[in-house]
Amino acid sequence: MNKALSIFNQLRPVSVGFDSLFDHFERIFDQADQPWSIPNYPPYNIVKTGSATYDIELALAGYGKEDISVEFADGLLNVRSAKPEYINTSKEPKPKTSEVKKALHLGIAKRFFSKVFTIADDVEIKGAELKDGLLKVSLEKILPEGKKPRTIEIKQ
Repeated sequence: MNKALSIFNQLRPVSVGFDSLFDHFERIFDQADQPWSIPNYPPYNIVKTGSATYDIELALAGYGKEDISVEFADGLLNVRSAKPEYINTSKEPKPKTSEVKKALHLGIAKRFFSKVFTIADDVEIKGAELKDGLLKVSLEKILPEGKKPRTIEIKQ
């Protein structure tokens, strides 16, 4: 058993409401034992741009806005691509009026991918922009009023 997993298992009995976080880390450590199963495409950066702001940048050369979907649900940010148009995976033939592309050499990795990021409950997704082959998803950590520093009045 992975040493990190045993630490999580020791913390479970004394933690409330962190089950999804522990489950997430267990999945990561399970994948780490099988390096061939960890998807490394597309390459990405996670950049801290301010005290409470972040950008996730994915290198997507050759992809257009219509080729990519960015979805957020249940704390997971999923960036995925559509199938390349020159690979016809459907059973239906393409209409005769459209020109079908046939790749002679595929050196640019425009292939299907799905990259999932776990986003904390207090992080808000501000938007996404595709520019010069770089998809940038902007995030901001929202500090609730109850957690912001404040001065407590002392009564006499």
